Amino acid sequence: MPSVSEMASNVFVMDNGGYNIKAGYSTDPEPRLIPNGIMKAKSERRRQFIGTQIDECKDYSGLYYAYPCQRGYVGNWDIEKQVWDHVLGPDHFNVDFKETCCIVTEPYFNFVAMQETMIEVLFEDYKFHSIYRVNPGTLSAYKSQRTSSEIGCLVVDTGFSFTHIIPYIKGKKLRNSTRRIDVGGKIMTNHLKEIVSYRQLNVMDETYVMNQVKEDVCYVTTDFVQDMKIAELRTKENTIVRDYVLPDYTVIRRGYVRPPEETTGRAKENEQLIRMNNERFMVPEILFRPSDINIREMGIPEAIVHCIESCSPAIQPHLYKNILLTGGNACFPGFQERVYSEVRSEANSLFDVKITKANNPITEAWSGGALISTDPEFHKLVVTRKQFDEHGIGYCMEKFDI
Repeated sequence: MPSVSEMASNVFVMDNGGYNIKAGYSTDPEPRLIPNGIMKAKSERRRQFIGTQIDECKDYSGLYYAYPCQRGYVGNWDIEKQVWDHVLGPDHFNVDFKETCCIVTEPYFNFVAMQETMIEVLFEDYKFHSIYRVNPGTLSAYKSQRTSSEIGCLVVDTGFSFTHIIPYIKGKKLRNSTRRIDVGGKIMTNHLKEIVSYRQLNVMDETYVMNQVKEDVCYVTTDFVQDMKIAELRTKENTIVRDYVLPDYTVIRRGYVRPPEETTGRAKENEQLIRMNNERFMVPEILFRPSDINIREMGIPEAIVHCIESCSPAIQPHLYKNILLTGGNACFPGFQERVYSEVRSEANSLFDVKITKANNPITEAWSGGALISTDPEFHKLVVTRKQFDEHGIGYCMEKFDI
């Protein structure tokens, strides 16, 4: 293992998510969020927008996306390398690879061939001084256990492609108890497009806009039946319905929600509205009842209980007492309350249940990476390019617990 004196002078943390890359030096207060993909617009067909270059686009309608990640795994390295060039090059951080250690996240259950390709790209193409490959939940759990006295932590990482539930005891991942649900933000956005297209307006090509709609108006209900009754009302007693003003990219650059008192269902001059009623809570309901849209999976609370009960009885109370919610879907209003309510009802009544939502669920793993880089034992976790040259990929595969 490298000695402390042989360590790189900089540590660069890159949480390589399927939708956004959260990237920055470990000394930065916050990471930059950079779209992990290449986009093309109908209005500018000859130009492609890589990462944050999308901010230069004048018309976001009908955006075409090329993602490097398919179902959460990097399947197109040509696209991924273009995005990483954008992140690591002069457009953003202009990284000095020879003096930099890279902490990079990988999805759980990643294929061996994809792991090997990532090692080769980081060492042979970018020539980083050293690397530390890790699952995002491991970084979140590290931060949680550094800031609390609990010996166990159950990380619920619900992101763009899917949701993972991972138990940790004293920082060690319990691999055999890790659970995955094939439900994430992408499925919800696509489902919202289908609902709105069927009921109101064809928005099947408007992924970018409908993702904003989802983030702006959707919430997790804590009483589904009651909210459905309210949504059925045609009077002012319907407190759920909202008017969403769509962007036209001339006067309105970004869509927005009208205040409740202005929710009339009538568009003003040159406005285009969609009316969001029970869609507001039915779309996030997929996270709790995937079977509603014919996905044969457990909901998140059920999977949490199933995951914990697959662990040793001695550690189950510790996991119930420290459940950490991370990932973009944890940002939905009501998400934490709903998860607590359902886990509490299913868990053993003798166990205390405590559920914490990260201060910023989207950047929690990155923050854990920045924190772990300051650990006195961090130098034991990394593999240097010198070690890679001497021992090859096999050494890296043994070193990293992916």
